[in-house]
Amino acid sequence: MPHAPAERGPRRRTVLAAALAPLAAAGCAAQEHPRSPAPGPAAAKDALIMVIRHAEKPYAGDIGEDDEGNEDPGFLAGRGRRRAQELPALFPPARGAALPRPGAVFAAGGKAGAPARCRQTVEVLAAALGTPVRAEFAVGAEPALGRAVLAASMPVLVCWEHTGIPRLIGALGAQGVLGVPATWPDRYDLVWMFTRQRGTWSFREVPQHLLPGDA
Repeated sequence: MPHAPAERGPRRRTVLAAALAPLAAAGCAAQEHPRSPAPGPAAAKDALIMVIRHAEKPYAGDIGEDDEGNEDPGFLAGRGRRRAQELPALFPPARGAALPRPGAVFAAGGKAGAPARCRQTVEVLAAALGTPVRAEFAVGAEPALGRAVLAASMPVLVCWEHTGIPRLIGALGAQGVLGVPATWPDRYDLVWMFTRQRGTWSFREVPQHLLPGDA
């Protein structure tokens, strides 16, 4: 019986291409270089955060004053109000300022007690800087405060209640940094500066030297 003539032309080329396609794919896969691993999350941005305690509160037998001048022990004492008035001298545009101009100012939220004193402490400064006081976080909400602070325009100034400051430091990820005291000392005349560069925090304590008797 005569053999069928060999197929020629386009049909034969199509059949050969279909048969060789799996082999070609396997060969290409074998020669393909492995992909580099996907890059990890971007390094944390640099940050400069200044933390202060609210200014002096009334001691036993002393009085404070609210914003209308009414006597109220839940607000700053006379010395505390003087400190608040002098606070702008620490920052530009004051001549000889020792600290950088804050891009954002935070204070504890609340109407009386430590939160009110925190707000009173920075109101004059914020007005001089033309910057609003951000007071949407109450004492105890340090994790949320820490996230907002790190997302704000640097440098940042935070005025907080002293027992909550260690929690804030933890929320920033700066706990355990060399030189940071475990608790805020019984003082109102300090600035704690936390600087993050290339993901690493450092700490410096700066005296205010605003009023007679400041150490």
